[in-house]
Amino acid sequence: MGMVGGGQGSFIGAVHRIAAALDQQIELTAGVFSRDEANSAATAARLHVPRSYKSYEEMAAAEAALPADQRIDFVSIVTPNNAHFGPSKAFLEAGIHVVCDKPLALTLEQAEELVKIVEKSGLVFALTHNYTGHPMVRQARKMFASGELGVVRKVLVEYLQDWLMTPQEKHGSKQASWRTNPAESGIGGALGDIGTHALNLVEYVTGDPLVSICADTSIFLPDRKLDEDVNALMRFEGGGKGVLTVSQIACGEENGLTLRVYGSEGAISWAQENPNYLHVYKHGQPRQTYSRGNAGYLSAEATAVTRIPTGHPEGYLEAFATIYVDAVEAIRRHIAGNPMTRAEYKFPTVYDGLRGMQFIYKAVESAEKGAVWVLMPERS
Repeated sequence: MGMVGGGQGSFIGAVHRIAAALDQQIELTAGVFSRDEANSAATAARLHVPRSYKSYEEMAAAEAALPADQRIDFVSIVTPNNAHFGPSKAFLEAGIHVVCDKPLALTLEQAEELVKIVEKSGLVFALTHNYTGHPMVRQARKMFASGELGVVRKVLVEYLQDWLMTPQEKHGSKQASWRTNPAESGIGGALGDIGTHALNLVEYVTGDPLVSICADTSIFLPDRKLDEDVNALMRFEGGGKGVLTVSQIACGEENGLTLRVYGSEGAISWAQENPNYLHVYKHGQPRQTYSRGNAGYLSAEATAVTRIPTGHPEGYLEAFATIYVDAVEAIRRHIAGNPMTRAEYKFPTVYDGLRGMQFIYKAVESAEKGAVWVLMPERS
């Protein structure tokens, strides 16, 4: 693996490195870790990375020129949103697979272009919507895909945080600084940072695409330019309806991603802060709690991404690691000349990234027009 971004002071870079290393299949061997050359060099030295570069352009060209058994197999891009497109394009055009943090790009136009580049190259492109790696999320997905819970009727999804209740960007927080800056984050604030996770989780679990949205966005702190709080109504292709609410100024909330889906034959409830349990409801039957690691009643899709016995909690890092393991499986297949079909991918792809950008743009459009209904593009 190579890495772009993730230098000293980065939060998500370290998460990616830990996740990639968890299953002992990936070694970090090259990187450009910051636009600040001193930071990048210091990070490379601290991590004992053998090949350090000054820019992603230099890295892509140099790695592509190495013999196949020496160059990186893929690059992990862990930069702010405005620095996703350039590195992704450069490495794809150099013939190198990509794992990229979400959202996919700074603009919708960049996302659309990346889809074309991926399709032309035929390379693997994984997007780290990491919550899709949780075993109980995959259990819920299987239950809806099999028809066990029937047709989706109602969805409630929320992602609530409070870390931007105060102007952290004015007090030296690197994470707050770029997330509240349109030049680095794009047109969505909470929409892009956590709203894309919420929408992706809904569509991943239900398999039912969002077809229209009515969104209301709010900014409460002075001098902020991007949304801090969003409330939206949703309509789905199968006829179901839903409510999405995301906020980064919800006092007392830490990382409250919660999904409830009510189908015609049953329902599920799952919470990221307690991810090892899935609550399942079927009309006229006792409520059930499914526990991660119980191979006796869980699907193969759920047990395949469980690493330790039941009762030993797995969480955020393990889910992230599952995305990497799945991506590596696809990359190995590609290198062996037997690439996976799109249907075989278990992880979010460039198409999910495009979907996230469409969601951001349509939600902003709805809000700017006075919280009116707008149509979503058809899912690619």
